[in-house]
Parts: sequence; structure tokens; C-alpha cells
Amino acid sequence: MKTVSLTRFPSTDQGTFGILVFGTTTCFSVELPWRNNRTARSCIPVGTYTCRITNSPKFGKVYHVENVPGRSAVLIHGANFGGDIDLGYTTHLQGCIAPCNRLGQLRNSKGNMQSAGLVSAPALRTLMSWAAGEPFTLEIS
Repeated sequence: MKTVSLTRFPSTDQGTFGILVFGTTTCFSVELPWRNNRTARSCIPVGTYTCRITNSPKFGKVYHVENVPGRSAVLIHGANFGGDIDLGYTTHLQGCIAPCNRLGQLRNSKGNMQSAGLVSAPALRTLMSWAAGEPFTLEIS
């Protein structure tokens, strides 16, 4: 089975960013801040997971991260923001992982600059093409 490696940077209120490596490709990732694995508020725990293709009503054909303790419907899909909404930041995630080609800042829904993943849709397409619909192992550290 193919392997995807996600190495996280320190989590902040504006999100958890990291480096995603699969095959010969390296890109970045955006997730929610670490909030003790709270549903819809936290990134998922460090660990090894199996990812399988699924058809999401909202995002279409994406990968599902299986067997996350205490969580369901954790997907890998396109997104820009992963901030803590309880602290007034914008998020496009509810515990999912978004690949992106660059990290930077965007103006959020409140008009403030916020750390963000940029060029997410092309990064997701690259991952989807590489995985070719086959399951893969996701190793998060």
C-alpha cells in the first residue's frame, strides 16, 4: 500500500499546518488547531490511518481517513482556512485535512488577515491522481 506522510508544524489558534509527502511530491497541509480531538474543533491525533476513496455529498470524490478514535467523516479535501472558530478565526474544516501548494495569509470572513493554505484545489488533484483511487496509509507525526 502507498504511504502519505504528514509532518505537522506547531499548532496555533489560526490552524495546524504541515508538510505532506507522497511519492515524489511534497506539498503543505492545513488542519484545525489541536483541541484534544474535539469533534469539529480539533485536528485528529498523531497516528497511522488507512485512507480509502469515498463519494462525499459536499466534496465529491475524496479520501476518507478511517478509524480515527472518537471521530467520523474525516476527509481529505480542498480548503484554505483551519482556524479556531471559538476564538473568532475562520475555518473551512471540521477535523479534515486539506492539502495545499503554498502557505500564506488570506483575508478571512471578518476581514482580518489569517494564516491559510493556498492553492488547495490543485494540490488535492495532485494527491488524487497519485493515489489513483487506491487505498493508502497516512502517517501523521
